[in-house]
Amino acid sequence: MKSIRLSELNQHYGEEVVVSGFVDNIRNLQWVQFLVLRDDTSRVQVTIEKSDEKNQEIVELVNSLTLESTVKITGILHENPKVKLNGMEIIPSVIEVTSTSEEELPFSYKDLTGVNLDTRLDYRFIDLRNEKNNFIFKIQSALVQYMREYLYQHDFMEIHTPKLIGTASESGSDVFEVKYFDRLAYLAQSPQFYKQMAMASGFNRIFEVGPVFRAENSNTSRHATEYTCFDVEFSYIDSYCDVMKLEAEMLTYALKKVNQIYGDKIKDIYGEELVVPTLPFPVMKLSDVYQELENRYGYKVAESEKDDLTTEAERLCYQLAKDKFHHEFLFVTHYPASKRAFYHMRDDDGVLQGYDLLWRGVEITTGAQREHRYEEIIKNAKEKGLEKDVEFYLEFFKYGCPPHGGFGLGVDRLTMLLLGISSIKEVQFLFRGPNRIEP
Repeated sequence: MKSIRLSELNQHYGEEVVVSGFVDNIRNLQWVQFLVLRDDTSRVQVTIEKSDEKNQEIVELVNSLTLESTVKITGILHENPKVKLNGMEIIPSVIEVTSTSEEELPFSYKDLTGVNLDTRLDYRFIDLRNEKNNFIFKIQSALVQYMREYLYQHDFMEIHTPKLIGTASESGSDVFEVKYFDRLAYLAQSPQFYKQMAMASGFNRIFEVGPVFRAENSNTSRHATEYTCFDVEFSYIDSYCDVMKLEAEMLTYALKKVNQIYGDKIKDIYGEELVVPTLPFPVMKLSDVYQELENRYGYKVAESEKDDLTTEAERLCYQLAKDKFHHEFLFVTHYPASKRAFYHMRDDDGVLQGYDLLWRGVEITTGAQREHRYEEIIKNAKEKGLEKDVEFYLEFFKYGCPPHGGFGLGVDRLTMLLLGISSIKEVQFLFRGPNRIEP
């Protein structure tokens, strides 16, 4: 018989079932043994009567069994309202030990109070047995699933671009060098160039979910040297407003779906209310944001800092969005081109045709209409001193390329904000940062 996931047991009362999982707890009393089995979906009680002669082999096995060993159990599932754990129990006929936990755990994953985060990351495979930590990735998976679902419903195609590249991408700095046979290669900072190549190929609507690499020596709660990015690009837009509209609709769709399935559990486990946003998302110019922050909250910065949002300004934008628009999201537009990549389109006054999207006071997206005109993009690259580094990229625009735009959304940071978790280290399966490359 095939093992049944524990969350599906309530469909099999009175039947012989096979279940597998970790030994979560053992209570060895005078006349009865209780074993609690755990998988990634639920837990179930297994009850062994010691007085039953045919159970003697099982009793001896359980006497020697260690917590966190894995077992495969065959038995009859009974509905029993007296059992506090889901009102059911399994009366086993066979228990097979599939692996043995040889040593005491380095810490108790059931109570992580006082356990150093670095220790938890060293033993991440233990840390993730914690229900709260394990559940993070079910939420993250659902979030990505429903963003994908929205795009598939709108005729987008998923592509997979290379992560080993021959020239330093985008800015030409903060890249990881890799020995590639007899030459150097680099880990891609983003799939941006290849997304635009897809536009020049006539793909029109594409997205990618994959790793990106940033060689930034940033030791903050929201930066990582490798993270997962949800990238979108599409053609025949009229302006960057089309890009903002699509991103807002995609996020609203995904958050609504996640809320329907997991909203109550998110509130129960993480204490966070998932607020499904309304459309359209509010939009403000960068200069107006700083003016409002000064007028409302007395926040002032030097004029030289007003060409980008400071970390504190981002944080205050959460309060601003709620006070001014009764919203958690805020699009900020009209950045100077000097602060953005050369491939972002500019208007005649040199103003970037793009935006940042803030959620709960943190930037989660940079998006824009891209420059698709060959002469203009050559001029922009020269201005940044990159024309030689990006020669292969400039070729994409010599033979016709439609107007297009897109954005990149950090999946890890999005998850962190959704669940109200303070560090990106806890929402990545395995964190990579300046001081961590293992396990």
